[in-house]
Amino acid sequence: MNQEAFFLGENVGRAIRGATNDFVTFLVVNYGNFFEAISDALLTVLVALEQGLRAAPAWTIILLIGILAYAASRRIVLSLAMMLAMWFIGTLGLWEQAMQTVAIMLVSVGIAIVVGVPLGVLSARSNTTRTILNPILDLMQTIPSFVYLIPAAMLFGLGKVPAILATVIYATPPLIRLTDLGIRLVDSEVVEASRAFGATRWQMLKGVQIPLALPSIMQGINQTTMMALAMVVIASMIGARGVGETVLLGLQRNDSGQGLVGGIAIVILAVVFDRISQSIGQRAQAYRNVANS
Repeated sequence: MNQEAFFLGENVGRAIRGATNDFVTFLVVNYGNFFEAISDALLTVLVALEQGLRAAPAWTIILLIGILAYAASRRIVLSLAMMLAMWFIGTLGLWEQAMQTVAIMLVSVGIAIVVGVPLGVLSARSNTTRTILNPILDLMQTIPSFVYLIPAAMLFGLGKVPAILATVIYATPPLIRLTDLGIRLVDSEVVEASRAFGATRWQMLKGVQIPLALPSIMQGINQTTMMALAMVVIASMIGARGVGETVLLGLQRNDSGQGLVGGIAIVILAVVFDRISQSIGQRAQAYRNVANS
């Protein structure tokens, strides 16, 4: 038996590649206006947010970060540390690029929350939905992140919009899974008690399950935020700009110093958003413990 006859998968690979390309071409030809409308809407929100962040005095952004950190943790030391970290990004000469990255990240995480939390709720309420979603989420988490950029760029062109959509696909699965887990772990006795008092399914979800599952949901948002920041360098390859572009230019020019500076800025942003979101989750956990006691 020759190798050509043995590896029948080669023909399968060609068929998958051809079918995928035909499908993407079909979408572009027949639904181009729809994708353009989505692109315009996302770009409008992103540009407004980015311009606002870049136009605002740096000290106001730093102060806002400090206020958010204190509101989340009630710790003045953490608040001052977060403000110092943001100030250090400015000393690296990457303030405007950092604001571009923050804008992309905020829009991406916002879309992920709008999509991920309802899907997590549906998954928690229906075993059938969970069975359908699990292999899709596995696929989304295991496909290399570079692969997301190809269809996104073909459907929306180069720039920030395909970068946002690729980031959403890459970063949403943890939020869906942790929302599902958090709601499933809510004490069944508490749910039964609310049902006994005549609460509807929506009232139980809004007043009992989501508040008690909030620590898990916040952990999902934290993981989604970290994964969104992890995409900034990859997304810069299709014109997303921001701090990722600094790292990419360092790679292209073989300038390790420039790459290191960009990497430090990304790490600082990750630490700032991680500490703030973790603090919110810890306060939600404390609230849950009080509610259960």
